Amino acid sequence: MVNIGIHGASGKMGQMIINCLKDSKDAKLTALYTIEPLESVPEGVIVTDDLNELFANCDVVIDFTIKEGALNLINYARTNPKPLVIGTTGLGEEGAGVLNLAANAMPILYATNMSLGVAVLNRLASLAAKTLAEFDIEIVEQHHRHKKDAPSGTALTLAEYAANARGLNLKDVIVTGRDGLVGARSKDEIAVLAVRGGDVVGRHTIGFYNDGEFIEINHTATSRATFAKGAIKAAVWLSSQKNGLYSIYDCLGL
Repeated sequence: MVNIGIHGASGKMGQMIINCLKDSKDAKLTALYTIEPLESVPEGVIVTDDLNELFANCDVVIDFTIKEGALNLINYARTNPKPLVIGTTGLGEEGAGVLNLAANAMPILYATNMSLGVAVLNRLASLAAKTLAEFDIEIVEQHHRHKKDAPSGTALTLAEYAANARGLNLKDVIVTGRDGLVGARSKDEIAVLAVRGGDVVGRHTIGFYNDGEFIEINHTATSRATFAKGAIKAAVWLSSQKNGLYSIYDCLGL
């Protein structure tokens, strides 16, 4: 049984992980880190705003917070090693550097999306991008009105898989908005466009468009439980791994 600590327990994902752990046969909740009050806490679970106390009372920490919170956690862990599952998106280049440094001291699994379906979507996108070399690529992501970062980390990862399959550097070809007289679409550009509204959990569509035909592949998340269960599975798997930086594909064996 793996003891789980949650960093960001008061957030929507933190609360969903707490609920999903109630039914887990491989993991149990032992510690919660939060700077905001919680309405209810499972019996026997420690609640703290001290990272030292969080780390002392769990085997693996799952993080779903914001960039600043995640980076603070990772930097703390560099001198206090503990397996980390990082699900916070929008970490950027700074985050990538911190993750790589910290992974020398502990196992870390970083994923912009914990869903098995999204993992397969990325693989399909890579195959399609390489095979349909003359097709234009456009990505549309939809999320609830409260999501703070755009485009989503999942959409950017999807674009990166497509770009890599064509031997392109995503930084050179990505377009995240169009307005006014922007001119004709360039051959290599990959557009990533964001839609926000309502309570949409998450929907990602990647389209491949050519003269006379097009293909669209999409993934729709109907519940945050999808991501919570994926994060729990990742935590259980990570608890027995060597130091290093892992992806959701390592955990799923894809």
